[in-house]
Amino acid sequence: MARGHTVSRRVVQALLVCCSVAFVLPFVWLVSTSLKPIEQTISVPLTLIPREYTATLGGRRVEVTLDFQVAQPGTVVVYTSGPDAGKQVLVASGQAPRGGAPRVLHAVQAGSWHVTEKADTALGQGAASPAWDVLPRSEVDSRIRFRWGNYPRALAALGGDAEADRHRVGFWTFLGNSLTVAVLGVLGTVLSNAIIAYGFARMRWRGRDAFFALTLATMMVPFPVLMVPLYGVFKSLGMIGTLLPLWLPAWFGSAFNIFLMRQFFRTIPEELSEAARIDGCSEWRIFWRIIVPLSTPVLVVAALFHFIFAWNDFLGPLIYLTRKDTYTLALALASYQSQNGGVQWHYLMAASAVTILPVILLFLLAQKTFIRGIATTGSKG
Repeated sequence: MARGHTVSRRVVQALLVCCSVAFVLPFVWLVSTSLKPIEQTISVPLTLIPREYTATLGGRRVEVTLDFQVAQPGTVVVYTSGPDAGKQVLVASGQAPRGGAPRVLHAVQAGSWHVTEKADTALGQGAASPAWDVLPRSEVDSRIRFRWGNYPRALAALGGDAEADRHRVGFWTFLGNSLTVAVLGVLGTVLSNAIIAYGFARMRWRGRDAFFALTLATMMVPFPVLMVPLYGVFKSLGMIGTLLPLWLPAWFGSAFNIFLMRQFFRTIPEELSEAARIDGCSEWRIFWRIIVPLSTPVLVVAALFHFIFAWNDFLGPLIYLTRKDTYTLALALASYQSQNGGVQWHYLMAASAVTILPVILLFLLAQKTFIRGIATTGSKG
C-alpha cells in the first residue's frame, strides 16, 4: 500500500512538473528573444541562447550575421572595370561573371556561409553598405552574448519615432497611465465589493437572496453585449478619451468579487458580530473593525485579480482611448507592432518582458496571502 502511494505521488509530481514547464516555456522564450539580435529571433533552426558571431572582413574583426549557407561551390570576385567596377559578387561554379573584368578574391566551398557585417557596426565605420563575404564555418567565431541593450532601446522606441512624431510619448507616460487605471481600479474593487458582499453575507433584509441571485446572473452577460451601451453612456458623460471609463466601473462592484467575498465573510463566526452589537457597535464599525481585518486574504485575492485584469486589458483602452498620451502599456505595445514598417521582434519582446514584470513581482510578494485566500474562501468553520 505504501509503495503504491509513493508511485502515485511520483506520477502526480511528474505531471505537475510537465505542466509547470509548459506554462514557463513561453515566458523563457520571451526573455530569450528579448536578448537576441533581430536576425536570430526568426532564424531557422530556432535557437534559445543568443549568440554573437564574429569574422574578419576587409582586414577588420567585426560582428557578422549568418545570412545563408551556400549550396554549391563558386568564387567571390570583384569587378575592376565597367559600370559595376568595385562591386563584389558571388559567382557559382560554371557560371560566367556578367560585365566588367572580374578579379578573383577567393574560392568558395559548398557549405560555406554568406556573412554580412552587422549594419550598426558597418554604419559606425562610415561605410556606404555593410561588407560581406563567404567564409567557411570554421572562420566564424561564436560566443554567447545577451543583448541587454535591447531593453533601453525598446523602451525608448515604444513611444514612436521622435523625428516622425512631434507629439512623441515615452514609456513612463504609458506606465503612469497603466498604474493609474490599475491602482484606482483596485481601490474601487476592494472597497465597493466588500461593502456589497457584507450586505449579502451578514445583514438580513427582504429580497436579499433574490437580489444575490440576480447579481450572479449578470456574470453570464458577456462584455461585447454591454460594450456599445457603455460606450454611449460614457460618451454622454464626456469621458471618452480619458482614463475614467477604465477604472470608474470598478467602484460599482462586480458579481464575481461580490460572490468571492460573500463566501469568505460567511466563514467568519457570527458570534464576533453579535458580541460587538452588544457592546454598542454599529454595522459600519463591525464591518470596518472586525470583518475587514479578518478578511485580508480574500481582499488581496480580489485586488490581485483586478490588478492583473486592468494591467493586461486591451479591449477597454482600445475602445475608450483616443489620444496617445492616454494609452496604457497594453495598447502601446499593440501600436508598437506597426511602427517602422515591420515588427522589431527583439524590441517588442523586451518591452513585453518589462510590461509583465510588475505583475510577476506583485504575485511573488502576495503569493502566500493569495494562496491562503483561495484555499479558505467558501470553507465553513
